[in-house]
Amino acid sequence: MADNARAKRLADLIREVVAQKLQRGIKDPRLGSHVTITDTRVTGDLREATVFYTVYGDDEERAAASAGLESAKGILRSEVGKAAGVKFTPTLTFVMDALPDTARNIEDLLDKARQSDEKVREASAGAAYAGEADPYRKPDESEDEAEAVEADETDDTAK
Repeated sequence: MADNARAKRLADLIREVVAQKLQRGIKDPRLGSHVTITDTRVTGDLREATVFYTVYGDDEERAAASAGLESAKGILRSEVGKAAGVKFTPTLTFVMDALPDTARNIEDLLDKARQSDEKVREASAGAAYAGEADPYRKPDESEDEAEAVEADETDDTAK
């Protein structure tokens, strides 16, 4: 088993090599410039690497990019082997990254929350307090004077 630092370095190297090769070396029109490598993870034994990618476009372009990556897997693995210089070049598995869909879902939920807050703000615009404007009880001034007189009397008796 390799240490985690070595696996992380190899994962970073794989991500860079695959991204550069997709940008410059592979002439497959299905891959184009709309495929982005987002992350790479390598197993502890350095035998398998998972490459996460995103495709900007519709479902048809995503399916085409997935097929293009599968067909270019051998070329990409050989380039990784040349760059890494390890005894065994890890096998590459390409997985569509769900990050853009998750981010879009979170943005939709935040928009709904903002709209709900706006409705509550509009409904409470002309509303008045159910009680007084200041809900905290304040002692009456007469009670304060009575307490002060009692305190003076106890001080006099203590002397």
